[in-house]
Amino acid sequence: MAFEAESDFSKQLTTRHKCSACFKQYNKKEHLVEHMKVSYHSVHQPRCGVCLKHCKSFESLREHVIGPLPKEDCSRVFSEQGCNLCLKVFDSPISLSEHKRSCRLPAPSPIGTMKLPYSDPIVVSHNGRGPGAIAIDCEMVGGGDDGTLDLCALVCLIDEDENVIFHTYVRPQIPVTNYRYEITGLTEEHLRDAMPLKLVQEKILQILYNGESIVRARMQGGKARLLVGHALEHDLDCLRMTYPDNLLRYNIQTSFHDPYVDSVSAMRLYKRMRAQDHLNDASEISTDAYISQNVTSKFDSLRAKELEQMSPDELYEISRPNYKCWCLDSSQAIQP
Repeated sequence: MAFEAESDFSKQLTTRHKCSACFKQYNKKEHLVEHMKVSYHSVHQPRCGVCLKHCKSFESLREHVIGPLPKEDCSRVFSEQGCNLCLKVFDSPISLSEHKRSCRLPAPSPIGTMKLPYSDPIVVSHNGRGPGAIAIDCEMVGGGDDGTLDLCALVCLIDEDENVIFHTYVRPQIPVTNYRYEITGLTEEHLRDAMPLKLVQEKILQILYNGESIVRARMQGGKARLLVGHALEHDLDCLRMTYPDNLLRYNIQTSFHDPYVDSVSAMRLYKRMRAQDHLNDASEISTDAYISQNVTSKFDSLRAKELEQMSPDELYEISRPNYKCWCLDSSQAIQP
């Protein structure tokens, strides 16, 4: 009996509780439970295509496969069968070569500061699943005594096929004191016959709401378009506009200063993230729930003892992300 008791005690000391997602190990089950509560693991996290480890971000995934201290086995496979851009791993070098042709897109050609004749916004058709997306970018000039106040002087909107649907110079409401020519390429001549800001606002909102009522757009989205871009809050502020938060999709900064190029870059990044092939989870919460529901509720609804009796895989099954993955924009249409 004493030997059996000693054996059980030794087993308890050597038992490790391993996270099914990131593979971290803990001596005590309650520590694993606490880890799962705060890690928000889900199928929407970036994952190594070799060992299937979940990572917090694409940057940490990149470090895992091609960083200064990568996981050796994963790095070896990735060097032969992995895409350095999207970080996907393919079953053969041939498949990888075919993938690169569609993954590495050519840079868009800048429109520049040519004088374009104004025309009414193009009607945008969308036949895909979920709401269509519009990308926007603005070019700013300076106002105020020291020229540091950002004023929108040029705005460009494109659709998902990178077609320009609205591109116009904007007449600021206050005098321009710095055209920032070295960055913008704009001069006083470009804004001489520019469209008044109020009319620009009306045209843009007409495109974005797409005939949907403001109330329904704010509540459910309906036919209204998703708005994609970098620093959308700043662009909308300079346009003196608001748009529902649930329809905004933020993107990273780009190194260009051409509104068309910036819009295309933002749209390409958004579409790449939206197209992520995440596994379908039968228990996936709805799009609206990502905004309104406390994502830790499944953990909160169970007692500590119940959670500790669950296996690592079962804990992973009830875990939810603390953000709305853009892949849901295509898999779940916002209610009409």
